Amino acid sequence: MQEDAPPAAESKMHASTPITVAVARFDDLLAHGLRRVIESDVNLELVADGVGHDRIGVVLRARSPRVVILDVDALRNLAEVRQLSQQHPDTRLVVLASKPTTAECAQVLAFGASAYLGRDTQGRDVLTAIHLASRGIQLTPRDTGESSARPSPGSQLLTQREAEVLPMLQQGGSNAQIANALHISVETVRTHASNIYRKLGVSSRRELSSLPPPTPTADAGPTPAHSPRRQVRPARDRQRWSSSGRR
Repeated sequence: MQEDAPPAAESKMHASTPITVAVARFDDLLAHGLRRVIESDVNLELVADGVGHDRIGVVLRARSPRVVILDVDALRNLAEVRQLSQQHPDTRLVVLASKPTTAECAQVLAFGASAYLGRDTQGRDVLTAIHLASRGIQLTPRDTGESSARPSPGSQLLTQREAEVLPMLQQGGSNAQIANALHISVETVRTHASNIYRKLGVSSRRELSSLPPPTPTADAGPTPAHSPRRQVRPARDRQRWSSSGRR
């Protein structure tokens, strides 16, 4: 991970009060490690720890932490990231995953998260992610060319074709018009539309049209949605990381 300045030093210059952090429930070993990492930084204040997924919304409303660390495995689908981001715009989301891929990261960031890190990310990089997230900066993945970047069957990620169909649905195109534009059958369009609704957590075209239009994320190809409250910084300002947490 590349950084302009150590997060603690930078925080001393820019923060007059500690950055409040809430942490979702993780297994004991990881939870202990996260707690020690956060408590080691005098510029951070742990306001909630071991929060069950069903109580995340309650804690965010009650405590309004600046940053919350979530477990992707506890989410019903990735669309929950978008819902939390929209419902709690003042809280930045840092999401941890067992084996994050470039494609997953692109979609989670598009849904409003500030970072998508591997569970094996080094402590100092977790701290950097928290500090950058508190300032509204997203961490974007390097294009690793990994084969796992392609969505697998049952994945919550949009496929390349679904990402092409999405903006046409949002723009009000009929199934026939979309089929003609993409040279596929109307039945295939219906299948793609059904998958998109499921993956984005909506039930109708009206709900779909209310979502922000899709915007490509650098280094990761097309993504299904873009967070309106936080834009990805220009390339010169982006902080880059690898899922392994190494420089």
